Amino acid sequence: MDTEYLFYQNIGYAVITLMVVITAYSLLAPLLEGDKMKKRMESVSTARDAMKEKRLSQLNAETSLRTNAKGGVKKMVDGLSLERLLEASDLKDKMAQAGLRGQRPIYMFYFFRFVVPIILGIVGSIALFGLNIMGYTFSQNLLAVTVMVVGGYYLPGVYIKNVATKRAAKIAPIFPDALDLLLICVESGMSVELAFGRVSQEMAENSVELAEEFSLTTAELSYLQSRRQAFENLSRRNNNAGIKSVSTALVQSERYGTPLGDTLRTLANENRQMRVMAAEKKAAALPAKLTVPMILFFLPVLFIVILTPAAMRLGTAL
Repeated sequence: MDTEYLFYQNIGYAVITLMVVITAYSLLAPLLEGDKMKKRMESVSTARDAMKEKRLSQLNAETSLRTNAKGGVKKMVDGLSLERLLEASDLKDKMAQAGLRGQRPIYMFYFFRFVVPIILGIVGSIALFGLNIMGYTFSQNLLAVTVMVVGGYYLPGVYIKNVATKRAAKIAPIFPDALDLLLICVESGMSVELAFGRVSQEMAENSVELAEEFSLTTAELSYLQSRRQAFENLSRRNNNAGIKSVSTALVQSERYGTPLGDTLRTLANENRQMRVMAAEKKAAALPAKLTVPMILFFLPVLFIVILTPAAMRLGTAL
C-alpha cells in the first residue's frame, strides 16, 4: 500500500514539475525570442540603406554620363535643333513610364533618333549597292535601304516602349499587395504622405520600381504646392489601370473630401480580381500556345515510336 502511494505521489510530483516548466517557458519565451518589431525594423532599415546606396551609385553614374552628354550629345542636339526637328509627342511621359528621368535620356533619345537612321542607311548602302550581297535590283536595294532608314528612325521609340512595357509588367502583380498596405496605413490613422512613404519602404524588397514610384510621390507630396499634381504625376508615370484608378480616387478625395478608406478597399478588391483574371487569361491561352510545339516536337517523336516497330517488322517480313 505504501509503495503504491509513493508511486502515485511521484507521478503527481512529476506532473506538477512539468506544468511548472511549461508555465515558466511560456512566460519567458517572448523574452528569449527578442523584439520581433525591432528585428523587422532593422531588416527594413538594412533594405532601405541598400536601396539608398544603389540609388546613389546610379545617380553618380548618371551624373558622369550627364557630364559627357553636356560636352557632346547636348551640344549636338541643341546645335542642330533636333528637339524641334525630331519632336516626339508625350516623350517625357513615355520616358517616365520607362523609368528614365531627367534631361539626359531625352537628349540621348534625340541623338539616337538622328544617328541610327544615318548609320543604317550608310551600312545598307554599302552592303546592298556597293557589295550587292543580296543580288537585288536597283529598285529593290533602294527600297531595302529606305526601310532600314525608316526603321532606324522609329527604333529608339520602340526601345522606350519595350522598356516601359517590361517595367509595367513588373509593377502590375505587386500593386494589389501595395494597395492593401496603403489601405491599412490610411485606416490606422496615417496621413497620405506617411502612408506612401511606409508602403515604399515595405515594398522595396518585392518591387524596386513600385517602391521608387511611391517614394517619388511621397517627395512630391512634400514639396509641391498642389497635392493633386502629385497624384496626377503618379498616374502619368505609370501606364497601369490600377494605379490610374487609385490616382483618380486620391484626386477626388482631395477635391471633394470623400472617405478614402472605402474607396481604397474597393479598388484593392478590383485589383486583386484583375490579377486573378490575368492569371486565368494566361492559363486559358496555354493550350493554344502549346499547339505548335506539340506538332513540331511531340507528334514526330510519337509517330517514330509507334511506326518504327511496325516498319521493322514489315522489313523483316519482306
